[in-house]
Amino acid sequence: MLSTYFCLKIVNIYGKIYLTEVIVTFNTTLCYIEKNGAYLMLHRIKKKNDINHDKWVGIGGKLEEGESPHDCVIREALEETGLNLISPKYRGLVTFISDVCETEYMHLFTADEYTGSITEECPEGQLEWVDKDKVSNLPIWEGDKIFFELLNSETRFFSLKLVYEKDKLIYHKLDF
Repeated sequence: MLSTYFCLKIVNIYGKIYLTEVIVTFNTTLCYIEKNGAYLMLHRIKKKNDINHDKWVGIGGKLEEGESPHDCVIREALEETGLNLISPKYRGLVTFISDVCETEYMHLFTADEYTGSITEECPEGQLEWVDKDKVSNLPIWEGDKIFFELLNSETRFFSLKLVYEKDKLIYHKLDF
């Protein structure tokens, strides 16, 4: 996750000028690419000061200005894996709230159609195919276990709110 950013906004209310502080949140994407009962997982070991350091996660990243979640997940998958996703499926929206990071709205995708071949060198860490039934045994975020169950059950679109204190999940709420 990124550092919290604050913007100053000038507001004119009935001729009076006010200066307000606005907290900026982030939209990201995360995609689990599927093949033969396995997910392509990313072991985050390369970046310094990475909240995901040593965790296993999917492919994804921050939306750029003017980019849709769909555009972002395709771009990030190509940059991180060398794979060009054909038709990623938008599966859910995960809201991460933490006492150490800004709020993040993560657009969750899966994909099983792609072209290209996996790059030898991922800038984020090590890529590896992991059997779906073994993913929960890896060092992953506690909240990820909740959405993996949903992804594996082919449930309809969902919204999942996860609240963390440091790296401990203290609350979650699932809506359909």
